[in-house]
Amino acid sequence: MKLCIIGSGHVGLVTGACFAEVGHHVICVDNDQHKVDMLVAGKVPIYEPRLEELIRRNAAAKRLFFSSSVKCGVDAAEVIFVTVPTPLRTDGNVDLSCVEEAACEIALALRAYRVVVDKSTVPVKTGEKVAEIIHRYNAADIPFDIVSNPEFLREGCAVRDSLHPDRIVIGSSSQRAIALMEKIYEPFSTPLLITDVNSAELIKHAANSFLALKISYINMVARICEANKADVEKVADGIGLDKRIGRDFLDAGIGYGGSCFPKDIATFIAICQQQLGEPFALLKEVQRINDTQLEYFVSKIRGVLRVLEGKKIAVWGLTFKPDTDDIRNSVAVDLINLLISERAIVQVYDPKGMKKSKELGVVPTARFASSPLDAAQGAEALVIATEWKEFAAVGLRELKARMQAWSIFDGRNLLNPSVVRQFGFSYYSVGRF
Repeated sequence: MKLCIIGSGHVGLVTGACFAEVGHHVICVDNDQHKVDMLVAGKVPIYEPRLEELIRRNAAAKRLFFSSSVKCGVDAAEVIFVTVPTPLRTDGNVDLSCVEEAACEIALALRAYRVVVDKSTVPVKTGEKVAEIIHRYNAADIPFDIVSNPEFLREGCAVRDSLHPDRIVIGSSSQRAIALMEKIYEPFSTPLLITDVNSAELIKHAANSFLALKISYINMVARICEANKADVEKVADGIGLDKRIGRDFLDAGIGYGGSCFPKDIATFIAICQQQLGEPFALLKEVQRINDTQLEYFVSKIRGVLRVLEGKKIAVWGLTFKPDTDDIRNSVAVDLINLLISERAIVQVYDPKGMKKSKELGVVPTARFASSPLDAAQGAEALVIATEWKEFAAVGLRELKARMQAWSIFDGRNLLNPSVVRQFGFSYYSVGRF
């Protein structure tokens, strides 16, 4: 089929490349001409495992194209996916200006029936607003249908999630649109859940909020474990063996971040407050635990080092999770800035996040190191803020030789406590002893 993706960010590029990979012809549209030029030249502006390979292969096979013209995309495609940014506003609501702009441009470009798919994460009833906008600017009254098709991609494994999804949700009241969506997803051999538009929109926020709840829950359990000399990993294993609960998202650490969870929870809370007239108290507690988790962890560093001012501290990690270069709402960045605010001397390394961190100036006085061991050179403490596999592979003997003092604060429970202590390190993690 012929598809158009409006918005060439993380979701748009992965979705477009994976649709092309299964045989569809895809045009990815973005209003950033520099980004479009990069993609045409074979350069991918984000890091996601396997994505560059997929883009180059499908562009060479003439199944994947890039443009800055919405009109070209609408003319060429039967189905138009909207994957534009939906950032959080200060009042907890989502800024839908990019979605509204895309809807207006689609309406002005319509010449024949099209299916318009909201794939961006949007509040419930956004589909109704998009339909209203298209009707308003669709002077020729060209027929169209609205579909909600939320994405469930995890950064770091988004290509795998896209090619092998565990569920595909299609929200629509139009059998014609549903038939086209079923045809698009036929190569993926995954069961489809067909719902109304509003239910599909709610599924994404409800799912992400529940996953965030699991993270805050296990972080609170980790504090209880520390107070009672229990092991949170053993507790999580015991909980996770219950198939009604599962082990995923029960890893204690310094809290969740990124571009999705904080925004989606705030939006869900705002929806409940404004549309139901009552706060979602449970999710407010999830937020509170997450907001205090980093300070709880940093207090351990203060407790050992006493004064942070003038102390040279190595930090491994900048991205909000491994296998991505995304530093948006990264707890690792927040941790570094908290150390800097107390006048610590921070040396940082991240396999993929340093370029964007330098460009955006998010950790202004930190020294960017060339390797994990370079970051540890002369340090009095090491803090692990992102759970990159590369960090677990660093030789502990050489690490100790590089450091001036031997305290490790593992904010992601990446290392084995007994092995680390065998090499003479003082080791502090989250919910383990």
